[in-house]
Amino acid sequence: MSEPRHTLHIVSGKGGTGKTTVAGALAMALATGGRRVLLCEVEGRGGLAELFATTPLQGDEERRLLRTPAGGEVFGLSVDARDALTEYLASFYRLGLAGRALDRFGVYDFATSIAPGLRDVLLTGKVYEAVRRRTKGRPSSYDAVVLDAPPTGRIATFLNVHEAVSGLARVGPIHSQADSIMSVLRSSRTVVHLVTLLQDMPVTETLEALEELRPTGIAVGTIICNMVTPTPLTTETLAALEARPELHVPGLPPEQNEALAREFADELSALRDEQGCYERLRPAGLPLVELAHDPAGVDRAALHTLAGSLAEQLPEEVG
Repeated sequence: MSEPRHTLHIVSGKGGTGKTTVAGALAMALATGGRRVLLCEVEGRGGLAELFATTPLQGDEERRLLRTPAGGEVFGLSVDARDALTEYLASFYRLGLAGRALDRFGVYDFATSIAPGLRDVLLTGKVYEAVRRRTKGRPSSYDAVVLDAPPTGRIATFLNVHEAVSGLARVGPIHSQADSIMSVLRSSRTVVHLVTLLQDMPVTETLEALEELRPTGIAVGTIICNMVTPTPLTTETLAALEARPELHVPGLPPEQNEALAREFADELSALRDEQGCYERLRPAGLPLVELAHDPAGVDRAALHTLAGSLAEQLPEEVG
């Protein structure tokens, strides 16, 4: 089995598009053939614990969330910026316990208020550390890291940590850390996946995120269309049916046939809207992945199904 194409997978999407679910399914797809994959969250919402029906992840805990049928393991990490600051102070300034004592006096709130970009450096720094374990050959290393990142409206700012600290420190540990993080984010081993629904607002935000990410030099690999309505009907067939949405079921009274016709017309219109949004994404020139909507919701079985669909559509990523 070949190695995965990328070591760091960053998953972003407008709120409500299911990016955490997609990030979890992607981690499962990557965890095959004995691979170890780390799934990180950085927003402190407990999304991973909810997704995998487990207790909340605490501190620096890297807990195994599941073993996959393909023989791999998915671990979870919830990155907390306060803990990351304490670790940063201990690593670069030898403060150790003093760093924790300083936080009692509001050092974290003070530091992040005068330098909002510092928080993103702290969060991405923890992910960077997990990624580079592999190059250092550490026993706690992972074959791939998947980051459930902030929404698309903030993703470019979140990832562009070098810009975030440029006015804060032009030399010193913070600046060096930002440089190291950016070298990984801009490398060929990192890729961003943007999750969207085939609806107007999420598609618009996805296209805007593409434009905002372009100057950063961080590669976007795929657009993942989530909760797509499965249909065997072609675009041409939908157009023809929408032009003549009459429906007549023998044996039903006229008012019920009229109600069915209206419902049929609404469904056709929704499908046409989805296809219109899909066409808006095509000019971006990126692979478009489709994940079918499951009306039963997302449980462990549904996650395995989504992981299988991602593995089929992203063979170069999964390896």
